[in-house]
Amino acid sequence: MAKKLMTQLNNQTLASLNGKLPIPAYRLGEQKPQIGIVHLGPGAFFRGHQAWYTEQALQFGGDWAISAVSMRSPDVSQALMPQDGLYTLAVLDAVQSYQVIGAVQEVLIASEQYPQVLSRLTAASTKYVTMTITEKGYCLNGSGKLDLSHSQIQQDLTGNSQPTTAIGLLFTALAARYQANIAPFCVISCDNLTDNGHKLRKALIAFAEQKDPVIANWLRQQLISPCTMVDSITPATDDAIKAQVADVLGVTDNWPIKREAFVQWVIEDVLPADRPAWQQAGVIYAQDVTAFEKAKLRLLNAPHSTLAYVGCLLGYETVFDAMQDKPLTEFIQQMLKNEIMPSFNAPAELDVKQYSEDILARFRNPAIRHLLAQIAWDGSQKLPMRILPAISDNLAAGKPIDKLAFAIAAWCRFIVKRFNDSEKLVDPLAEPLLAVAAQCSGKADTDVALFLAVDAVFPAELSLNKTFFSAVHAAYQQLVSEPSTALASFAGVA
Repeated sequence: MAKKLMTQLNNQTLASLNGKLPIPAYRLGEQKPQIGIVHLGPGAFFRGHQAWYTEQALQFGGDWAISAVSMRSPDVSQALMPQDGLYTLAVLDAVQSYQVIGAVQEVLIASEQYPQVLSRLTAASTKYVTMTITEKGYCLNGSGKLDLSHSQIQQDLTGNSQPTTAIGLLFTALAARYQANIAPFCVISCDNLTDNGHKLRKALIAFAEQKDPVIANWLRQQLISPCTMVDSITPATDDAIKAQVADVLGVTDNWPIKREAFVQWVIEDVLPADRPAWQQAGVIYAQDVTAFEKAKLRLLNAPHSTLAYVGCLLGYETVFDAMQDKPLTEFIQQMLKNEIMPSFNAPAELDVKQYSEDILARFRNPAIRHLLAQIAWDGSQKLPMRILPAISDNLAAGKPIDKLAFAIAAWCRFIVKRFNDSEKLVDPLAEPLLAVAAQCSGKADTDVALFLAVDAVFPAELSLNKTFFSAVHAAYQQLVSEPSTALASFAGVA
């Protein structure tokens, strides 16, 4: 007997889901919200985080629908456009829940639909541009400034074709708005960059200075780009969640999203009054985001990356798997207590001990299958944000760094392992890092020196620090022989 084909999630089938789970009821009426937000980088995190917050805000009204823009990849557009932008968010935790998100009205591909993208960005009705383009998408150098020597930035500065970088695209749109006497949109970075909004603003102005000093001056006076902190664990979609969602909905969803229940968005309180009802949806507006950002990068992202690199060396596949390893969890707890918590001053509103315990509980969530290999992506961009600042602060204060250095050594060994196993390294510096791995012999003296010489990752003041070198050297030397023994030794459970 032939299996009955399921209908697809779209505007036509949406009404049939009413009563089964929360749906965007505003999609069913004649008066639908108009687009007021353009988002660059419509990946899983955006769809489980910012789009979810905007979905909640749309319940309070306003023209804040989203035009999502992929810079190059057609995948999200091909999956969601036949569904009128609709998709399901599955919250997988102690209690599981499902919701259809309707905030995304369209998904465009900048490389293929540039005129439509530019039209959206230059429309007076577009008040906000949000971004999740990963750390590497900003084309910054080791000092956090726009890398004017970056090949794609150079191409956008000197070429006559359509821009290929997010910075080039935003400048082109802002320049067109200036010529049309339209105020700049507010641009909001939602990536794990320290001081993200300020760095983005400076990058746009630096680009403008090269192209048109008049527009650069206009941006200095009018461009708003708040710093933010975002948080929610959102693994990649797999076939299991697609089948699970289809069973719940009774219709096919090409690309549902799964995340944990915990979700947080802190925005520097500088936005114009004309804004979506994000606060009613749970957004925290703060005078200073830096303390929240530092707490998240150090207390969540640093252990997350450490789990990824150490866990991969131990042969684990997911965060949940790695958290079943007692020496590894003991190591992470010690790193948090003895080296990460003492490395910074937490915001007064945050109970650091409870926050750390909650993070470890989130890592133990069996319903979230978060691949360590995915977390390990782009380490050259993540480590300078997540781990190196804590090391530098501890060195300056004479505090311990042994376990943080172990994480760095694990990253080095992870790269060597990728090279030896002939596996792809997902990193913008993949070529030079694999070239370093090719020279490694397993001897800590030479191998560590080779890695620390990668100045795009390690600033000179750190790579030349003898205490740092010795700490990485000691960890690397033990990891070469046997990762599990090295871990037990550093966790004090040998």
